[in-house]
Amino acid sequence: MSAQELITEHLDLWTGAVSKKSSSGRGSNGKVELTGVKKLRELILELAVRGKLVEQDPAEEPARALLERVRAEKLRLVKQGEIKKPRKLPGLSELTIPFPLPENWEWAQLEDVGRDWSQKTPSSDFSYIDVASVDNLRGVTTQASILSADEAPSRARKVVHRGTLIYSTVRPYLQNIAVVEREIEPEPIASTAFAILYPLSGMPARFFLHYLRSPVFVKYVESVQTGIAYPAINDKQFFSGVVPIPPLEEQHRIVQKVDELMALCDRLEQQTSDQLEAHKTLVDTLLGTLTQSENATELADNWARLAAHFDTLFTTEQSIDKLKQAILRLAFMGLLSSPSRPDPCEAVILDEATSYRSKSGNTAGEHSRLSRFNEDEVPFDIPERWQWVKLGQLFEITSSKRVHARDYVSAGVPFYRSKEIGELQAGRSISTDLFISKERYEELSKQSGFPTEGDLMLTSVGTIGNTWIADGRAFYYKDGNITKISKTPRFEMRLLQHFIKSPVFRQAATSTVSGTAYNALTIVKLKNIPVPLIPLREQELILKKVDELMVLCDQLKERLNQASATRCQLAEAIVEQGLSA
Repeated sequence: MSAQELITEHLDLWTGAVSKKSSSGRGSNGKVELTGVKKLRELILELAVRGKLVEQDPAEEPARALLERVRAEKLRLVKQGEIKKPRKLPGLSELTIPFPLPENWEWAQLEDVGRDWSQKTPSSDFSYIDVASVDNLRGVTTQASILSADEAPSRARKVVHRGTLIYSTVRPYLQNIAVVEREIEPEPIASTAFAILYPLSGMPARFFLHYLRSPVFVKYVESVQTGIAYPAINDKQFFSGVVPIPPLEEQHRIVQKVDELMALCDRLEQQTSDQLEAHKTLVDTLLGTLTQSENATELADNWARLAAHFDTLFTTEQSIDKLKQAILRLAFMGLLSSPSRPDPCEAVILDEATSYRSKSGNTAGEHSRLSRFNEDEVPFDIPERWQWVKLGQLFEITSSKRVHARDYVSAGVPFYRSKEIGELQAGRSISTDLFISKERYEELSKQSGFPTEGDLMLTSVGTIGNTWIADGRAFYYKDGNITKISKTPRFEMRLLQHFIKSPVFRQAATSTVSGTAYNALTIVKLKNIPVPLIPLREQELILKKVDELMVLCDQLKERLNQASATRCQLAEAIVEQGLSA
């Protein structure tokens, strides 16, 4: 199968392989990465640098003769004092050769193929090229900053000209690589963070740009870079890198073909992104009709319309997450339940909850610290049998006593922070690395804020809204980071857990968080968040229905994730097939 067929016959796979994105960058659509198109780009570059993308012409001058001309030109430049003698680098060996090459191609080192333009300290106005001047998507330089000599940073030293390739040796995984494709005035000077390469004997700089972006060179860089937070390579490591050299005419054909296919990838990427955006809008619109339903009959009609397109709508992890949010909103609008017989009125529940909190040692005057409940604070209409109240009217909401660093011990009772609550919520094994002594734990058990089985632990700083219901294990928790919502005999704590995950709570919490460096939901603000007070029997019905629907959503998400993983594996297999052909 030809390279062209390998690419064009699997377009559905390239555009359909999508995975969850962990970071921002090219090929993103919110939290989605277009894995298939990313793999297609890698395949194109791999085929190009292995001589499998365009046809070879045996009549063309071999790369060996081209390299001899480059070598002669460099010797002449050294004699004329225009460049320094070549660096002393480890030579080529069988161990450094990544793969076999076609006839008429040769392996070389980057040091062998070009020159730099030396360094200078700016003495007049100049165009400063730093990382911000690089468009790493298109591989070109953008508008450089024009600085005076007095404004010159200490790193502004490397001279560049039109046709020069610049490669950022700091955080190379960002692939800040570009070709200076136009004349720049005043004189351009680049940062010392770049390695500078001007290919000689008419070799196109974009051929080397494509090679430096290819997986084979990326792998080499990862093998020699140092540093963790800011990995980097030095110029010697860069110029020691091996590079395949085709005949000159073939280099130009490769550049033309790669640019053509990368433009195709851009179109596929845009098309897929547009489809994902249209899909998102459709999901939001149809789910919006559900949550705008005013009664069970209208909900049933809206659901019927949505169900007719279920297979089309819920095809991504993000769309299923939105379905979950819609379910939770419907639950707390009272549209997922209709009690079959009367239940004690809400006032009784509120009285019993308040009485229970008083017996639990809640301080007097609690209600005086709760702001008045205004009508404009009501998020939406709820059934007449329900009542909007504030969390502080239903629950005792407290934090822990301060635990100092001097209280930590190497082993003992686990001390939880937001990280551990997040792990417990996800059902993962917790990686506790802080403990307090059993004696200190016993002291704290006699004070307010001590956690007991059934209490809900809520992360209130940074990532707000992770929850875990204490299961009887011994633990203590960090004040400020975690808030404790004490259980009551008349409110299902797992239903409260669902409420905290609902858009109703999220919207209220987002509008009340404070802090600029990080988000923080204070206890006072938490107590004033509105929550629907629901008859207990109806709470049980809602909880059962929500649990059932969440299980179905999770099962659907798992099937979609498996299908997505399969598509990504197929894309990877096609790449390997193309390289081994």
